Amino acid sequence: MIHHIPNILSPEQVRYFREEMSKVDWVNGKVTAGTLSATVKHNQQLSNDHPLTKHLGDIILESLGQHPLFLSAAIPLDIIPPLFNRYEQHQSFGFHVDNSIRRVQGSQERLRTDLSCTLFLSDPHEYDGGELVIEDTYGYHEVKLPAGDLILYPSTSLHEVTSIQSGCRLASFFWIQSMIRDDSNRHMLFTLDQSIQQLRMELGDQHEQVIKLTSLYHNLIRKWAEL
Repeated sequence: MIHHIPNILSPEQVRYFREEMSKVDWVNGKVTAGTLSATVKHNQQLSNDHPLTKHLGDIILESLGQHPLFLSAAIPLDIIPPLFNRYEQHQSFGFHVDNSIRRVQGSQERLRTDLSCTLFLSDPHEYDGGELVIEDTYGYHEVKLPAGDLILYPSTSLHEVTSIQSGCRLASFFWIQSMIRDDSNRHMLFTLDQSIQQLRMELGDQHEQVIKLTSLYHNLIRKWAEL
């Protein structure tokens, strides 16, 4: 399931990110590519070990931890610290699938990539081309979101970033290991959780049906969660 999560970063935060990123050097984006994807990856990245990468990534992680829609959709167990990329004219990243297992920078910890995330840091009018194209069972979906918004999608999906025709596309990207490995189970839990939230607003927290559905939600988490 593909989820659009708005307002992960405020306009003020986006402006701060961009100001700080304009002050540092970028490296070839192939440094985080797998063997096959490296052949179709043509972009730039902030160095993984640059202090700014960690600083900005920590701001994103804090925002994610306080965003109810993100938490409901991802049910995160752990998040690989965010990285940052830049696409300029004629740069692109052809169709590929993300590595199934990734190591957390600077540690021996390995995480399974259940969900991939792109957090847009450029507004759509600032560049031509550069759409994130995600393939699922219903076809191809082109994604180009406002700065500060995030797209969340299964890491099993083939996806690409189309060639930039003009302008510059800035984004953060990262991966999540969810407590719920199966995408269909995770989507059912998301739908159930959103229904519970709506009923809580309409009926109150102590209504019988709210309590029963909340119990069902937590028992399904208990049944499916991998910790």
